[in-house]
Amino acid sequence: MKAKSTIRAVFVFGALAAGTAVAAAQEEPPTPPRLSWSFSGPFGKYDQAQLQRGFKVYREVCSTCHSLNLLAFRDLADPYGPGFSEAQAQQIASEYKIKDIDDKGQPIERPGRLADHFPPPFPNEAAAKATYGVAPPDMSTLAKARGYRRGFPWFIVDIFTQYQEEGPDYIAAYLQGYREPPKGFELPAGGHYNEYFPGHNTAMPPPLQDGQVAYDDGSPQTVQQYAKDIAAFLMWAAEPHLVARKRIGFQVLIYLIVLAGLLYFTKKRVWHAVEAPHESASGQAATKAGA
Repeated sequence: MKAKSTIRAVFVFGALAAGTAVAAAQEEPPTPPRLSWSFSGPFGKYDQAQLQRGFKVYREVCSTCHSLNLLAFRDLADPYGPGFSEAQAQQIASEYKIKDIDDKGQPIERPGRLADHFPPPFPNEAAAKATYGVAPPDMSTLAKARGYRRGFPWFIVDIFTQYQEEGPDYIAAYLQGYREPPKGFELPAGGHYNEYFPGHNTAMPPPLQDGQVAYDDGSPQTVQQYAKDIAAFLMWAAEPHLVARKRIGFQVLIYLIVLAGLLYFTKKRVWHAVEAPHESASGQAATKAGA
């Protein structure tokens, strides 16, 4: 009886441990690796070559499902962005077909212009759901909308280090996080196991493969490089004025420091006539008291 009880206890303990491990795997995804980004820190700025590679990945892979509604073609020629010339941005825009209305009120399709925004891959959300079951999210602010919890005390440390790359870190990790589901994990039909996705069940199949996008600058054509490049591009799409904001912020700090110094010396100058007689009277009183 003791042997049976022991075996039963071991079996129950093992089942509970396995169930706990599976439940923990489903609830808490691992923390994405913290990557090195050119735009991190108070003086960081975007790597234009990386943004151009990321745009190529978006255009050839991501744009078939995901929209970029808040980004206009003219933004590609922004001096703090991917660094395309205005002519290059116009050429890219002309390769897209934009639905419009002519002078007679009839629907037409025309080549894109610099002022146009990137057209969505589907006419509406219902059409996207009919194709994929769920509507793929717009990527305009994805790098700001996605992230992970840093926890205490890191969220306090991030204030001083100005760490704001949770979104790009998560996106790069997510794109590389496809795995075979662990034993005991029930993956719904049409789902795909992703190590970093909350719940580990994502509807999007692995979008990237080695050699899928050709780079002209000799950069590695690997999933790891693709993931980092598209994450950087989406960070720029979500915050295209990041470099200008940092520059203006630094200028404001210098201005405030100089202003504080001028105010201090101005105060000393204005109150000098009052402080001098007071100090002289205090000195005479001390001399009399000593005598």
